[in-house]
Amino acid sequence: MNATERRERLRRALAGDKLIYPAPIYDPISARLADMVGFEIGFMAPTVPAAAELCAPSDIGVLTPIEFAQQVRRISRVSDISLLVVAENGYGNALNAMRTVEELENAGVAGVIIYDLVQPLSYGTPAEEVGFGTGRPISQERLVSIDEAVGKLKAVLEARQDPSLVIVGRTMALHLRENPIPETVMRVKAYEAAGVDAIFVSGLTQMNQVEAVHAATKLPILTGRHLPETLDQSELAAKGIRMASAGHLTLWASVRGVYDTLKAFREGKTQSDLRPSIASPELMAELTRQEEYGDWIEEYLN
Repeated sequence: MNATERRERLRRALAGDKLIYPAPIYDPISARLADMVGFEIGFMAPTVPAAAELCAPSDIGVLTPIEFAQQVRRISRVSDISLLVVAENGYGNALNAMRTVEELENAGVAGVIIYDLVQPLSYGTPAEEVGFGTGRPISQERLVSIDEAVGKLKAVLEARQDPSLVIVGRTMALHLRENPIPETVMRVKAYEAAGVDAIFVSGLTQMNQVEAVHAATKLPILTGRHLPETLDQSELAAKGIRMASAGHLTLWASVRGVYDTLKAFREGKTQSDLRPSIASPELMAELTRQEEYGDWIEEYLN
């Protein structure tokens, strides 16, 4: 499946009437496994390759856009999954954002999300405002102005070469300490007017927030892992929510599995003891397409 076909598949999903939870992806193995179990859409934020490649914490912006694009390229090479990625705030100003989208598009991504948070962290940023997984509120100063965000989104749309590439404007305004819903509504309307294909609203946790955003835009709405599972899924879909990230579950599961295995091995467990809890040779053969490589060896090396 080529890049345009993957992008068109993502567009069809966003144009549908169902709420989708995409596969959390962070590397080629997780992408190939998502393919194998039947996922068509994948989601990746820079926080997961930052952890996997650099062992750096989330939301501090130390992964570079080129490193991020390289990871996307590795994923695109081994998987047919339609990959939607968060490209921070474009890694700088509007011109930086244009370059970021060019790199990601050439790497094979299906969709790019650009948010309105100030990044990298500016001098004087309180440590308690870093890390949205904590749910702690942020100050207005952590957001770029609406004018700057709109200019950046327009620049990103101009940089897009394949019109099927999905461009998503993301706002973090619901995390604000003061007037989060009115500020979010203003930004959603402005980003829609800029011409983006969808809106990502971080921090949706209550139905009144969903209703306010739905009333503000006709575009597909995406959100993150804060969306409570207790909310009625069909009602959310009816109010325009098309996609909700499941966070970084695959990376967390991998870390837990590797840690537990190494710890058990260090404490005296044998390979035989650990065998039931690790991937079987059959699964590894399917993952690495061992049979296909065997056919190539017979065809081209003998």
